[in-house]
Amino acid sequence: MTELTAGRNIVVGVDGSEASMAALRWATDQAHALHAEVVAVHAWEPAGPRLAPYAPASARPTVTEERVEASRLLAETLREVFGARIDSAVRAVVKEGPPVRVLLGSAHDAVLLVLGRTAHGQGERPAIGAVGRECLRHATVPVVAVPVGERPASPLRAVRTEPLPSRGVA
Repeated sequence: MTELTAGRNIVVGVDGSEASMAALRWATDQAHALHAEVVAVHAWEPAGPRLAPYAPASARPTVTEERVEASRLLAETLREVFGARIDSAVRAVVKEGPPVRVLLGSAHDAVLLVLGRTAHGQGERPAIGAVGRECLRHATVPVVAVPVGERPASPLRAVRTEPLPSRGVA
C-alpha cells in the first residue's frame, strides 16, 4: 500500500478477546482492498465506581495505571494478531470513555465500524454483547460483526458434470 486515502478509515473495536482479534484481521484485509486505514480502538473507563467504597486505597489503581494497562492490552492484542511487525495500515488508539460512545465517535466519518462477535452465542453468552448491540442500534456508518471462526471451512468438492437423468412427463 503506497498511500492511505484521508478519511477512509475502518474503525475496529478491540478488547483483547478472540472475537475482536477476528474483527481486526478481517478489517485489515478489507483495508488493503479499499486502500483504507484501520483504526484499532480500545476504550477504557476508570475503575473507581466498580470498586466497593470500603475497598482499601491500595486496591484502587490510579488513572495513569489504568491508562497504561489499557495501552498494554491493545499492544498485546496487536502483537497477537500481527506478530512482531504490525501491519502498516493499522493505527492503534486508546481512548478514555464508555466503549459505545468512544466507538461511535471514532467511527463517525469512517467507512465501516467492525466489531467481533462469538459464534452464535457460546453457552450462556449472546453472540453480540451490549456494546455491539448499542453500536448496531446507533451507528451512522455500516457495522460489520465478524464471527470468531468455529472451524475451518470445508474444502470445495468437485462439481458433478454429467447431466441429471430426465424425468418422464406423464
